[in-house]
Amino acid sequence: MKGQFFPYHDENPRKRFPVVNTAIIIANIIVFIWSLTNFEAIIETFGFRPAELAMVTIFTSMFLHGGIDHIFGNMWFLFIYGDNVEDRFGKVKYLLFYLLAGVAATLTHYATNLGSDIPAIGASGAISGVLGAYIAMFPHVHVRVASMYGGFRVPAWALIGFWFLLQLLFGTISFFGDRGSGIAFWAHIGGFAFGFVATRAAMAVRGSL
Repeated sequence: MKGQFFPYHDENPRKRFPVVNTAIIIANIIVFIWSLTNFEAIIETFGFRPAELAMVTIFTSMFLHGGIDHIFGNMWFLFIYGDNVEDRFGKVKYLLFYLLAGVAATLTHYATNLGSDIPAIGASGAISGVLGAYIAMFPHVHVRVASMYGGFRVPAWALIGFWFLLQLLFGTISFFGDRGSGIAFWAHIGGFAFGFVATRAAMAVRGSL
C-alpha cells in the first residue's frame, strides 16, 4: 500500500492515549539513529539470520531498519492502526501481542528461508500482526487514502485485505526463485495470520475485546 496508495487517517477514535504504541515508535526511531553509528556491523550482529537461529536476534531484528523510507513506512502504519488495537487490548496485553506477532513473523520467515545467511530486519512482521488484529476488530471502519488518482475512503477490510493478497502473491512468487526484492513477504504473512487468528480467538472467548 506504500507508494501508489497512502493511508493517512482512520475514522476510528480512541478512548485513551496509546502509551505503548507511542513508546514502540520512539524505541524504533532511537534504535535506527543508533544503528547509523556503525550500520553494517549492527545489522550483521543484530539482524536475524535463518542460518543461525538465535532467540536474541528474533527480538533485536524487530527494531532495526534499512533506511529512512523503511522506518517511515513501518512507523506510519503502526501510528495509524496501532493506537486502536492498544485501546482494545490494553497496554500490557498489547505489548505482549506486538512482540509475539514479531516472533511469529520471524519464525515464518525462518521456515521459508532455511539456510539463508542474509540478515532480516524490520518491524513490519510485528506490524502485520497489528494489521491482522485491526481487521479482525474493525473491519468496517473507513480509512482515508491518498493516491495518484485522488483521495478516497475505503473499509479497512478492503484496504488491508488487498495488502494481504499482495503479500500472498509475491510470497508465492518468491518460492520460484525471485527473492531479489529484499522484502520478507512470508514474515508479513505469518505476522498477519497470527494477529488475525489470535484476536479472533480472544474475541470468541471473551465475546468482544
